[in-house]
Amino acid sequence: MSTINALLQILFVSIIIFFISGRLIGSNVNLFRRVLSVIISVSFTTFVFWYTYVREHPHYGDEGGVVSVATLLWIGSMLLISMLIYLFFELFDPIALDENSGRYSEKKSIFRKAINYWRYQKRLRAVVKAAVTNGITRTVKYARNRDTDRHLAIALRATLEESGGIFIKFGQVLSTRKELFSPVFIEELKKLQQKVSPMPIEEVHRVLKENYPQGMDEVFSFFEEKPLAAASIGQVHRAVLKNTHEEVVVKILRPQVKTIMREDLNILLDFADWITAKSQWAESLGFKALAEGFANSMKEETDFSIEARNMIQIRNILKQSKLGVKIPKVYEEYSNENILVMEYVKGVSIAELDKYDVSVYIDRHEVARKLIDSYLEQAMVSGIFHADPHPGNIAVNPETGELILLDFGAVCRLSGQQLEGLKLFFIGIQQSDPAILYDAISLLIKNKDEIDRQELEQAIGQILLKISYVNKVPTDEIIYSIFTVIRESGLQFYSPVSLALRVIVTLDGTLNLIDPSINIFEEAKEFMNQFLKASIRKPIQEPVETMQKVQEELALLIPNLRKIPRRFDQFIRKIEDGKVILHHDIFSDKTNAKFVTQLFSKFVLLMVGITFGFISTALLAISQFIETAYAIYLNTAAYLGLFLCAILLVRLSIQAIRDMKRRD
Repeated sequence: MSTINALLQILFVSIIIFFISGRLIGSNVNLFRRVLSVIISVSFTTFVFWYTYVREHPHYGDEGGVVSVATLLWIGSMLLISMLIYLFFELFDPIALDENSGRYSEKKSIFRKAINYWRYQKRLRAVVKAAVTNGITRTVKYARNRDTDRHLAIALRATLEESGGIFIKFGQVLSTRKELFSPVFIEELKKLQQKVSPMPIEEVHRVLKENYPQGMDEVFSFFEEKPLAAASIGQVHRAVLKNTHEEVVVKILRPQVKTIMREDLNILLDFADWITAKSQWAESLGFKALAEGFANSMKEETDFSIEARNMIQIRNILKQSKLGVKIPKVYEEYSNENILVMEYVKGVSIAELDKYDVSVYIDRHEVARKLIDSYLEQAMVSGIFHADPHPGNIAVNPETGELILLDFGAVCRLSGQQLEGLKLFFIGIQQSDPAILYDAISLLIKNKDEIDRQELEQAIGQILLKISYVNKVPTDEIIYSIFTVIRESGLQFYSPVSLALRVIVTLDGTLNLIDPSINIFEEAKEFMNQFLKASIRKPIQEPVETMQKVQEELALLIPNLRKIPRRFDQFIRKIEDGKVILHHDIFSDKTNAKFVTQLFSKFVLLMVGITFGFISTALLAISQFIETAYAIYLNTAAYLGLFLCAILLVRLSIQAIRDMKRRD
């Protein structure tokens, strides 16, 4: 058999193996890996085939005719090994699979991926080493009392500080979560400070040039080089629009911030996984969920088009408001995901109110009431409201007393049921009624079927007794206590609800800076009373609009009302004929469908593994009766099959153990 013919045959067989093995394995790997697996398989099996058979039969292939058994074994082994390599790539593939759209595509070369993977692992090891060095592993297992809480808080703060970057910002966000963490943690995490240097003006000009092809001189007649403020995500400059001569504020995203943040956020999520696996305290606290929520919010904050949409949305909600709260106008034609151009508004930050002598112009109590009413109005009218009311994001115009809301990177959106639950939550606390609070909580949590009503009401009653007969309800303490009860009961708030409760705590802290005498729950109760009265009076005050709405509703209802008698008659006839059958499809529920699909997939993998095991065992048994060189080749294929069987069964066992741990 000539060398050229042999190479052509190997190439032809390789192409066949490439397509057949890809179809059989069904794994989602890229073209490079498919080609690589076939090359490895062909090279290995061809060498074994030549060494065990062709070398001893120099005239192999010259006789022609029917394909020999040795050739079939060679091709079969090639296919089996190719599938095994596919499975190897699937098991050790670091790229995640997206639930909706499949594999995340990456265009980087394999060398770039290797470098990034090495950097990623180095950074992750540094974070874990910082955690171990600072004593998290020693204290996190025993966080049960105030002393160990203090040690754990110090260890957590030191770890986040040493890790730097996004970890410091994560700690700063955690320091606002008074509803989740005890005062010991809040006190310690507030010490985290992140020094951020402003971007060089050359870099600012480069960003503007990339986003304004016509040139920044065609957009702005004036651009102040010194920033008004600088943060880790971006910085803010004053400017004047060339066309309209309006004063604006230009918010610029730092270059490369998305790439750096994405890498650090992935490491943060891995760190959260690690600390959750080490500690029951972290697991019950939902530390992993906190990290995931933070990661999602950071991804939104690095897209200024989302912030622009949020500002426009809240501005439209408050258009008819009589409170006079100012939301800066967004200039959409000059804004995108990297740049946000807003109206410039004059104001003094609440955080710096005491530095200025504005008491003559500003009624602090009135400003505090207006701030509460504005938030409640946003929530009651639309269920959408500004979600970051810390003092730096609230300003007051010292000349007019007008309230200004800034920074709309985070907005809370509540569904109708969640909004109703939040209303009951305020009423229940104000009236110290555990039954009302229970009804509120049942609308605000995910797993309401697991509630033990009597036990939960007693726990809530104990919390309310602690705050009874006091002049002012301590907002952060009561919400922290309720979160603790919910967590210890194995329940979980919806994510928007958790955000809304955090907003209440942050808002209460801002209100205390403006006017310490204000009571957020009393003001909320008064606002809701006025809101309900206005809702009742509205049909009387606006009869024409009310009639139009009634007519629109009737126009939608009448076609369905006309069908009711006929459908009722059909239903009665089916009952008389015995044709009414109750039917419930388990696949109509997404959770059930997902569970059954996963169970069936595991069953298929189990059967494939067992089949490989049986076939390989049979091949081993057959090889015992063969005394030629075929036996070596047969043994090779059999052992590879057993290896593949073992991989499948081990993989299934790992998945089963993880599923059991997750359920526990």
